[in-house]
Amino acid sequence: MPSVHHRWTYVGARATALALLTAGLPSAAVAADAPDLSRFYHQKITWGACVGDGMPADLQCGKVTVPLDYAHPQSGTLDVAMARYRATGPSRGSVLLNFGGPGGAGVPELAQDGGKDFMDLTNGYDVVTFDPRGVGRSSPVSCGNGAGTTGAVGDGGDAQSMLKALRKVASECTAHSGPVLTHMGTVDASRDMDVMRQALGDKKLNYLGFSYGTRLGAVYAAQFPKKTGRMVLDGVDTLTESMAEQGLVGAEGQQTALDDFLTWCTEDVSCPFGEDSREAREDVVRLVASLDRDPVPTSLGQMFSGQDLAAAVGQALYSRRMWPALERALASLVQDRDTQGLAQLSGGGASLPASRTTPGSGATGAPHAGLANPGDIPVDNLPAAFMAINCADDPDRPSAQQAAKDLDKLRAAYDEASPVFGRYRLTQVLLCHGRPKGTDYIRDDVRNVRTPKMLLVGTRGDPATPYRWTEETAARLGSAAVVLDNRSEGHTGYASSKCVHQKVDNFLLYGALPKNGSSCGPESGRDEP
Repeated sequence: MPSVHHRWTYVGARATALALLTAGLPSAAVAADAPDLSRFYHQKITWGACVGDGMPADLQCGKVTVPLDYAHPQSGTLDVAMARYRATGPSRGSVLLNFGGPGGAGVPELAQDGGKDFMDLTNGYDVVTFDPRGVGRSSPVSCGNGAGTTGAVGDGGDAQSMLKALRKVASECTAHSGPVLTHMGTVDASRDMDVMRQALGDKKLNYLGFSYGTRLGAVYAAQFPKKTGRMVLDGVDTLTESMAEQGLVGAEGQQTALDDFLTWCTEDVSCPFGEDSREAREDVVRLVASLDRDPVPTSLGQMFSGQDLAAAVGQALYSRRMWPALERALASLVQDRDTQGLAQLSGGGASLPASRTTPGSGATGAPHAGLANPGDIPVDNLPAAFMAINCADDPDRPSAQQAAKDLDKLRAAYDEASPVFGRYRLTQVLLCHGRPKGTDYIRDDVRNVRTPKMLLVGTRGDPATPYRWTEETAARLGSAAVVLDNRSEGHTGYASSKCVHQKVDNFLLYGALPKNGSSCGPESGRDEP
């Protein structure tokens, strides 16, 4: 699911995953035949000024080193980028944030606007985030010169040719990403968070996760129940639905959000689609088709297609506060064929083209990947990481024969769900073809967690993570889950609802939980354009 504010594979059988659950614990708690991870659990983070343009002066950056492969920690290591705002009041430790994606980099997200949405939390915590493995500065993955993938499910294409193209994409991703690509699942990222917890000096992990970050938090709670502290999951992801099912939900939700945006836009004289919302919807469909036939060049020399437009618009629809910027960006495209505003909304256009990073060697002689320079993060890192993590978390891999048989039915279902976003969402699902089968740990074993009470926030009008996922995930997690019903619109509630914001802060800072099933009403103001 997409990031909250704008918006590879863990290969191994279930038995292996379960056997490794305790491998991230301090050495005294580790079975005699488990890999020795003690050196990773004795780190101290060195904090300093953050590298990059526009970084707030009070934001500090650091890193931890984690094993590339937790089953074979001697085979290589990589650094994970971290950032924090120091507590301004008496500190009870750290609260770790993940903003979603999957594939979203935490450090630049926390730096944006000086982290103002989270400053209340510094009354009791160091507010900390990170770039997950394969993301941002933490060994970023890439598929080369961009996705090159959006035509794979175009109108009426031959199924076998499409599957061949998907396998080529998978091969390109492997060629441009390095060894981290096969160790990018949420199970690995969760174990990285436990290394961070120890390095931060916290006995238990206090955590605030948005969208995909709720999946990451739930996996941590299942893997490390005794190390779980105060945990908030906002914009709750599914733990059980397949990628195909998730894609349909996402397409439907984005289409609804687009319809709402166009109703708002056509009430403004600056709307590039005129004054009739029905005609505006048809104009957007035609614009996507036109750009797929005749893409326009970007400032980086790449081509901007209709599917790139769907991605950018979809990203901007998750918060009503971004609607004015989306209106201006669409006007620039329609009137001047200028894609810069849309590229910025989708998180692209600020980095160099992809280049493969060659790891150095650590103290043990094993390969070690240090942090990437901010300017060297591949422009396609977000979509490449999104695909890698989702595929690593999904065990479904239909055969080529079955995939070809199902293609026409899938195209029809996704087109019906959304004439604008359907093909883009379907492509995301099909891109797992040609990649290793993902873990079944999340679907089978993340349930009935034995942790302290945790707060799950579901928003009724969320276009990305429907409210029913909050209810279903709460039932999966068991008696530890407490649900807060946010009766409002938009993706997640913390940044848009004063009520949600206050209840989350009260829980994290003071341990004050709302009653299970309590609600926050709709608000105007912070979430309105």
